[in-house]
Amino acid sequence: MQQITLLGATGSIGVSTLDVIARHPDKYSVYALSGNLQLEKLALQCQAHQAKLAVVSDSVAAAKLEGLLQGAGCTTEVLYGIDALCQVASADDVDTVMAAIVGAAGLVPTLAAVSAGKKILLANKESLVMAGGLFMQAVKESGSVLLPIDSEHNAIFQCLPNDYEQAQSAGISKLLLSASGGPFRGWSQSEMSTVTPDQACAHPNWSMGRKISVDSASLMNKGLELIEACWLFDVGPAQIEVVVHPQSIIHSLVQYIDGSVLAQLGNPDMRTPIAHALAWPQRIDAGVADLNLFEIGQLNFEKPDLEAFPCLQLAFDVAQAAGDAPAILNGANEIAVQAFLDQRIGFTQIAQVVGETLSGLSFTEPESLDAVQESDSKARAFSTAYIAEIES
Repeated sequence: MQQITLLGATGSIGVSTLDVIARHPDKYSVYALSGNLQLEKLALQCQAHQAKLAVVSDSVAAAKLEGLLQGAGCTTEVLYGIDALCQVASADDVDTVMAAIVGAAGLVPTLAAVSAGKKILLANKESLVMAGGLFMQAVKESGSVLLPIDSEHNAIFQCLPNDYEQAQSAGISKLLLSASGGPFRGWSQSEMSTVTPDQACAHPNWSMGRKISVDSASLMNKGLELIEACWLFDVGPAQIEVVVHPQSIIHSLVQYIDGSVLAQLGNPDMRTPIAHALAWPQRIDAGVADLNLFEIGQLNFEKPDLEAFPCLQLAFDVAQAAGDAPAILNGANEIAVQAFLDQRIGFTQIAQVVGETLSGLSFTEPESLDAVQESDSKARAFSTAYIAEIES
């Protein structure tokens, strides 16, 4: 019986994870759940899965959640704050941590779980984007098992040899990272200049939160995944190629030097990679329908349009630059996406804000978590000021 802490329980990954867990009550139990704004939803999850602990952002949210739980007769203990997140991520009773908090906020508790030697199901790509070197060193030192949850990275993981250590020794020529193309595939920059947040969040294949949906629409999400893949699989950005595949059936591919290309296919449902990582190295039922290739009929592939989607080019450049450049990219993007969702800037101005921030700050090699967080803060301050200039 694996005891699981789920960081980010109320988001789409969290909901899918709890669905898989509920299908296997003989294998998994919930130790702790965390949530931010959706307290009613978190309360229902605590009741349904009999969580021992719940973590929210602050004392006000904690008081509200306690009231909801007491009214329902639920005995889940409520904690709050970043220290509490680290506590439930590293607790002795916990075997597995699903790291599904969106954005930079997930870095510290995920690192706490790594340092405690937990099995990490990594859906928080920003942990590796911001602090890849420090993160992977902590994994090595603690003996933590790190399993990717993003469908693309999970697909690559499934297509690699079981004893994979380095691309060169495994005979790998390149990793092919699939991208759906998002809701604006085929659009020009001028056509995208007037899109609304609701349009950007209407992904054709996946149901996700608003921030990641905007990232998918701008292809920044694919850029972040490219940086993540470099760290996960110990390859350089030159060994990764992004392939636009609008059906989202092939989740990624691995090309070998002998001409073989291995692909992982499946319906676009996050329960598949979640179930794979939960049960690894075994397999369990995920509740996902079988793939019917006859219904799909055809699979299409395109090169990404880097002129129409400059965020992807920015991420490629940052992956080459390394150091704290990815942390700066991520911090600026989080500020810019929120400004777009708040209708303060246009969709195409997201790349403008990120590009100006990268140009306006110098890059260094962070040697500590504090240094990473300082780079993140500088990026947020710079991009916030630049957005204010745009608005004025």
